[in-house]
Order: sequence, then C-alpha cells, then structure tokens
Amino acid sequence: MFKDNELLNKNLVPIKIISTGTALPPDRIEAADLDKKLNKPAGYTLKRSGILYRYHADHHLKQADLAAAAINDALTRCNISAESIDLLISACALPVQALPYTAAHILKASTLSKTIANFDVNTSCVSFISALQVAAGLLNTGAYKRIAIVSADLASRGLNWQDEESSLIFGDGAACAIVEKGDGCSGILACLLETHTNGIDFCEISGGGSRRNIKTGMDENDCLFHMQGKPLFRLASALIEPYLARLLNQANLTLSDIATVIPHQASHLSLEHMRKRLTIPNESIIDIYRFRGNQVAASIPSALHEAVITNRFNPGKPAMLIGTAAGLTLGGMILLP
Repeated sequence: MFKDNELLNKNLVPIKIISTGTALPPDRIEAADLDKKLNKPAGYTLKRSGILYRYHADHHLKQADLAAAAINDALTRCNISAESIDLLISACALPVQALPYTAAHILKASTLSKTIANFDVNTSCVSFISALQVAAGLLNTGAYKRIAIVSADLASRGLNWQDEESSLIFGDGAACAIVEKGDGCSGILACLLETHTNGIDFCEISGGGSRRNIKTGMDENDCLFHMQGKPLFRLASALIEPYLARLLNQANLTLSDIATVIPHQASHLSLEHMRKRLTIPNESIIDIYRFRGNQVAASIPSALHEAVITNRFNPGKPAMLIGTAAGLTLGGMILLP
C-alpha cells in the first residue's frame, strides 16, 4: 500500500477542487412513465435500462441555463464569489449550436463576469477529464487563478425512440467544479487519454457540422444519436484492462491504492462489467446511474459531486475518474484530493 508522503512527488500536477455543484431539469421521468410512453409492459424499461428514474428537459429549457444553474450551485455551496472566477471552460459533449461556441452561451446565462476568458473543451463523455487537465496546466502557468469547469448536456433532444438500446439509457443534467492551484498538496497524479479510431462510427450524431448539413445533404435522422452497442461494448471491453494498467503505472499505484472510483455512468451493463472485471468493491465505486442515467459529459462531474457530498473524495486518498467516449476514446485521471 502507498503512503501519503510517497504520493507527493515531482510528478504531481497541483490543482485543487474547491467546490462542486449540479443542476437537473424539473421533469423527473420514471421508468414506469416510459413503459406507458413506449407501450411496453410494466417493468420493461427498468429491466432493459437499469434506471429507476432520470431527468429530461422540456423543449423550452436552455442548455446554457442548466449549466449556469450548476455553476451557481457550486459557487453557493462554498460561498465563492462569482467575480473571483477568471476563466470558464465548457466541457459539454453536445453544443448549443454550431457557432458561437457553447462557453459563450453559458457565460451569458451565468452570474460570472461577462468579459472573462472562456472556451470549449470537447472529448464527448470524457470532456470533463480533458478540461480538468487543461485547467491544471493553465493554473500552473499562473495565467488564471480560479477556473469554473461545467458540463451540461441535454441528451434527450437527440434520442431516437425507435432504438431502444440507446434511447432508454440517457438523462439530462449539468455539473460544475471550481478549481484553483491550491497549496501543492493536491493534484493530478496521472492522466491518460487514448483514442482508438477503429471505433469512430460506433457512437455518433453525424448531422449539424460540415460533414452532413443542408448543403452536403442530410435528413432528420442525422441529427439523432446512433449507437452500435455490441461492437462498441466488445471494443471497450477489450481495451479497458490494459488501458487501466497503463494509467495506474503512470501514477505508480495499484488499483487497491485507489480509495474512490468515479466512472462515467455509461450504462448498468458497463458499470457491472467494471465491477466484475476489475474487481472493484461496491463501496469504492460511485454509482448514480439508477437515478440519473447516462448524462453524457455531465456524468463524470455529477458522480464527482456525489463523491464530494458523501465524503468519498478526501485529502490523501487517491480518486480515479474514468470513462469511455465516442471516438472511441478512453479517458482517465488519478487525483489526490
């Protein structure tokens, strides 16, 4: 087993998460509601998806407003002044629109100072991990002092209800983390992002960019989410164990050293696979899937918030963020809180 002082080495990149917050749409969708909507027998949706309830936005709720609510929650929980934030990073998988970038919309909706720097970081479901790595680099150059990272996705807007495999697992939501450099006792022990492009077509929304649009040709299905579940699961399953070994090796740790595992809430099958194949104890893994579903990029920071408020993200005890994303991308980070 590790000792705390052994972790505080030259490889640690200082960053401190000083607050987290979340926001959800007001409409809670029970599994039984979807049974009726889809004309299925009672209990069908719960058995198929593993979700008791999730939250879906109505057609009027704005993604930027949900993100702003998560930022405000994080500010309020630790009595942080909005004026103290000097950079906003949007870590959303789904954009508000093609142009301008999503962070600008979120900044406008928020209580943050309206002229601060802001930009998007997007690696689909692991966007928050990428944004956290970027934020750590910027904080350690001294370019910024306090950064708000927010992920907000309205997956329900792109669901294809003819495809049960994908449509039943998603929920909407937003989550925020506020970070600063800290005193050097907390930070990133390892971060590893890998993309295996042989899986690039397994999860996609092909419309809305330069590839498929009204000029190049598209139909309404191009703006809906499409997933090839079986080949995606096979590829991710084959990659995850050697990938995890590389991530842990980078931090000079073993899995038994990790106090808390904070995974992307991809599906009940993926979480169960992680528990069994990686032999992770139930008490060590953050699982909010049954009450949120897959919230795309908002899943990991929402699970991080759960770890924080349930006292499972504690100083001196390594925590691991990990997930897979469209691409096919694997993303992981080991943090010392």
